[in-house]
Formats: sequence, C-alpha cells, structure tokens
Amino acid sequence: MPDPRPVDPETPPRDPGAAMTRDNRRPAALLLLGPTGAGKTPLGMELEHRGLWGWRCVHFDFGANLRRGAAGQLPDGLLTDGERRFLAGVLESGALLEDAHFPIAEKIVRSFLQERRVDDRTFVVMNGLPRHVGQARALLPLLSMRAVIDMTCDAPTALERIRTDAGGDRAGRADDDPDAVRKRLEIYRERTTPLVAFYRDLGVRILEVPVGAATAAAELWALLQDRRDADL
Repeated sequence: MPDPRPVDPETPPRDPGAAMTRDNRRPAALLLLGPTGAGKTPLGMELEHRGLWGWRCVHFDFGANLRRGAAGQLPDGLLTDGERRFLAGVLESGALLEDAHFPIAEKIVRSFLQERRVDDRTFVVMNGLPRHVGQARALLPLLSMRAVIDMTCDAPTALERIRTDAGGDRAGRADDDPDAVRKRLEIYRERTTPLVAFYRDLGVRILEVPVGAATAAAELWALLQDRRDADL
C-alpha cells in the first residue's frame, strides 16, 4: 500500500487505500448508485462484512434509517415527533427528501457516524443518500466522496430481481407492488442518475458495475476489489 501523501481536499487520491486528505474532518465515503432492486443493500452489507481495498467499511442504509426514524427507533431525542410523522409520510408516498428537509437527513448521518466510530481507515458506504443533486451538494461538508459505484441495471432486470428477491433483501417490503416500483424507477431515472455527472465533474471516480437478474453481492464485491488499481 502506498505511503499517504497530502492532496487537495476536493481531489480523491488515485489509490483508495491512501490515507485521508488533509481535510480529515470529513470521513471518506463511497456511494452506491442503482435503481430499486439492483442490490444496493446486499452489496452494502457485503462491503461492511469484507471491507474494500484494505479499508474497513460501514454501511449507511438511508432507507432503513428512515424507516427506523418513522417508527421511533433512532436514538432518543434525535428526531422530533413532527419529523417522525413527516418521515412516515415520505415513506408512504415514495417521495424524495427535498432540500428544505435535508437537516433531518443530516442529523441521521451525524448520529450514524458517531455511533459507528468512523475513523481515517474507514469508508462510509452511502446507500440511498444522496438521491438527487441538492442532497449531494448538502453532503459535501460532511463526507469526502472517493468513488461512486454505479450499479447499472435496466428496468426489466430490476423488476425481475424484485420478483425473485435476487438480493435476498425484499422480504417484508410493503412498497414492492409493481406500480410503486415503476414509480421509484422513474424517479431514479429523472432525479438520481444525474448524480453520476455531478460527481464526475468534481473529479470523483465512477466505477460502473453491471447487474444482471441473478447477480449476487459477492460477485460485485469481487469486481470492485479487482478494479482497485485499474480505475482508482
């Protein structure tokens, strides 16, 4: 592993195993991008279990944290009653958390970072946040994004993965009826896919990994592990 050398805070190091930038107030992060059904949560769990490029990983599943927040299962006092009711409405409608309500997301992220004791040898694996450019801008002071893992998966493949529970993470999901899934796929196409260009313009590496109807998280992890030197 190469010796760490200070670099500009906004420029990700070529080797993701290099130490944090001199802006060490911001934890290093990886972003999982992909439509509903692509397997972001299973990959996030795989990364947390196995790490990546010699670094520890902690998986931040924003959707799961929103559900915990709406159910009053986050640390006491983190969210107000009004914020919990608001999150319940967001989850029911399938809407995105817009810029005006980002402070709710920020509180959840900061609580997670403190709880998981993120240090300078840890990647925070962001799953479900940011989901649009406004959120990405708001996260810039909190996290140093090192790479975007773009899980490419077309709509028919995503629907088939959900139907068969290819990732093993759909049990108990009340929002997986076909109409709700199609709505989420359309929102993803319109609001979330522009994040690739946003981060590319900032100099963040984009790692594209193809997802098929039966692709497992372990396969994606192996692809990423092998691409350490080729793409970063």
